[in-house]
Amino acid sequence: MKRVITYGTYDLLHYGHIELLRRARELGDYLVVALSSDEFNQIKNKKSYYDYEQRKMMLESIRYVDLVIPEYDWDQKVSDVEKYDIDTFVMGHDWEGEFDFLKDQCEVIYLKRTEGISTTQIKQELYGKDAK
Repeated sequence: MKRVITYGTYDLLHYGHIELLRRARELGDYLVVALSSDEFNQIKNKKSYYDYEQRKMMLESIRYVDLVIPEYDWDQKVSDVEKYDIDTFVMGHDWEGEFDFLKDQCEVIYLKRTEGISTTQIKQELYGKDAK
């Protein structure tokens, strides 16, 4: 069984998220999604509309997702890859090169993001240009 992992906040779930999850799942047989905890979002200076449990419930209802785990800090990726026996690590192309240090543990793939949609764009359209 080929296992894939990806990471994210997945706030204001939209079709770009679904497309990324679909494409990540196509790379293997089992998709693990590491979901940023509320505490980790504070460290990253991100504010989510939905709390961790709500975001987790939404992700768990998506057919491409097999397991949702919490992400507590930047450094847990190495241990997650080992713990969950990951074959492929997937992130959006805007992170290109940032996780290449994992290449000795697994395949690292950066997928092109879906054009025309992002959580930042949604927030800015709803709340103004300074929204993050």
